[in-house]
Amino acid sequence: MKFPYGLSDFSKIVLGNYFYEDRTGRIPLLEAAGDQLIFIRPRRFGKSLLLSMLEHYYDLNQADRFEALFGSLAIGQNPTPLHNQYFVMKWDFSLVKAQGEVKDIEAALHRHINLCIRRCAKNYQFDVDIREDDAIYSFGSLLTAIRFSDHRLYLLIDEYDNFANEVLMAGQGRGHYEALLYGEGLLKTVFKAVKAAAGGQGLDRAFITGVSPVVMSDMTSGYNVGENIYLEPLFNDLCGFTEAEIAAVLARMAEEGGAWSADAALETMRTFYNGYRFSAKAGARACTTRP
Repeated sequence: MKFPYGLSDFSKIVLGNYFYEDRTGRIPLLEAAGDQLIFIRPRRFGKSLLLSMLEHYYDLNQADRFEALFGSLAIGQNPTPLHNQYFVMKWDFSLVKAQGEVKDIEAALHRHINLCIRRCAKNYQFDVDIREDDAIYSFGSLLTAIRFSDHRLYLLIDEYDNFANEVLMAGQGRGHYEALLYGEGLLKTVFKAVKAAAGGQGLDRAFITGVSPVVMSDMTSGYNVGENIYLEPLFNDLCGFTEAEIAAVLARMAEEGGAWSADAALETMRTFYNGYRFSAKAGARACTTRP
């Protein structure tokens, strides 16, 4: 068995025959849950891989690879009508530099969003007006181009709160944090733009991940349209693994021999990971451990 340690590229994992615990069967449930979803989980829990899976599923540029990527998975047997129907753009806020003065952090955020807009425009051959110091304007220019096309945008935001949390924990901490999120702070303004984009401006769906709901709570007036699904029983194990799944993998590995015990390995994992239960209504068997 090949384990994808440190890999979050869905296509590399599937096409490279790495171990992958199939969660694609949840896609219809995610579509039914809402158009703008917020999903919170601890670090190193598989959120980036989840977004990569969604990106490959919905990206219209991946349509000719659908069978190769999803044919052997649950969703491949019964895909939804929305598969490969979107322009997809991904923002990863863990890449935004959180050091320096507020203006330096704002500039880093503008650079990151503009880079993602450029990448999206190149992927789908859009002519977009990029303003280096105003990523909100650049985003609007991309949406204008999309509105005159036959498809709509699916926006994926990974680690939405990463750099904001780092700012909060830094030396200047609270002051910089409030400048970014309160009033007309840039991060709040970015999410206000996302909210507005869903009002007929070209954005159809958004999926947002992070490690804490605190930042989202602090800018609720800027983005109050997201559906929080991270405590829903249906999505308790959307990321991570159940104990039963880990036990099954260990049993398969034990068949290959070696001086180790599957039961002892499972007990060690219980000790160090200790299980997570994100929904009070999820049974004990649905407690997830980090990958």
